[in-house]
Amino acid sequence: MVLNLNKKKSIKEMTKRHFVSYTNPSSQIAEQFRTIRTNIQFSSIDQKHKTLIITSPSSGEGKTTSAINLAISISQQGERVLLIDANLRRPTLHTSFNLKDSHGLTDVLMGRVSLEEATFQTQIGRLEVLTSGIIPPNPTELIGSKAMSFFIKDIKEEFDVIIFDCPPVLETTDTKLLAGQCDGVVLVLNSGKSDREKAAEANRLLHLVRAKVLGVILNERE
Repeated sequence: MVLNLNKKKSIKEMTKRHFVSYTNPSSQIAEQFRTIRTNIQFSSIDQKHKTLIITSPSSGEGKTTSAINLAISISQQGERVLLIDANLRRPTLHTSFNLKDSHGLTDVLMGRVSLEEATFQTQIGRLEVLTSGIIPPNPTELIGSKAMSFFIKDIKEEFDVIIFDCPPVLETTDTKLLAGQCDGVVLVLNSGKSDREKAAEANRLLHLVRAKVLGVILNERE
């Protein structure tokens, strides 16, 4: 499904959600996301990180904004990128892109719609977006299901990079379940909000499930 931003919501409206890497590519913040993109690309010499998780210890630390800007930065290189809202409890990605969340990830996993029907193609590089879809009564079971494993295997064949915007590590078990199936995790911290002990605990829990933590994005550092 193609999303025509000119007919629905304009790019100007998207700037309110801080799409800095697209709206102001010459800015320092956009340059920092290009640096993060490069660091991820060079973090593994032998194998490309195709499936990435963006998460944080707690809510309100800027993980969704970071996921969006990283996805934009990678897509601007010509890569085909799929940005997925894997927060099946409190999804926000559809709000950022001014999309209806009538169908998305949960609907694909349950076989209600195809990936092609559920995916929205943006006008930003080769970036496509998959919203969360209907909020299920059993998000943990759905994330840890065989359907999710098959889904990840299939999308790795279709896209160059897949970015999952996941729930905070300390608030649900969903992210830990998904982290074990993906190539790398980026932890987002807010310099003014993040608690050091919670950040350390989030990192410990990710390592317990053998997730590969690629690094940390520190927001709002003065």
